[in-house]
Amino acid sequence: MISEIAAIGEWQGTMDGVQVLERDGDGRAATARIEIDAKIRVLKSTVRFAHEPPTRLSWRQQSGDFASMEGSWTLEDLGGGRTRATYALDIDPGFGLGMFLRGDVEQKLRERLVTRRPEELRARLAATA
Repeated sequence: MISEIAAIGEWQGTMDGVQVLERDGDGRAATARIEIDAKIRVLKSTVRFAHEPPTRLSWRQQSGDFASMEGSWTLEDLGGGRTRATYALDIDPGFGLGMFLRGDVEQKLRERLVTRRPEELRARLAATA
């Protein structure tokens, strides 16, 4: 589910668009252009993915509106058909974008980009089960 990059817009509420630009030898998205609805504006980023199945997917921005962005999903088998999914995201908005991200705006963006992700994944998995 997490490695299906072209489909993340179907379950991640802030994704306005995803365009896979390059695939690896296994047919997985290696590079993609993403558009994130941050409410203050649509943020664009080209990211490179590193697939480490079945336990990890990570990414790093190659170019885009952020000074830097990297993140990951890490999956841990808990047994009994249960899996713990941990989402991590580290963004440096840079000076220009950072001017907009103060106080409540920063908190709301964090909620949209980080806090909601695990619940969005849980809902998507429940809907496809």
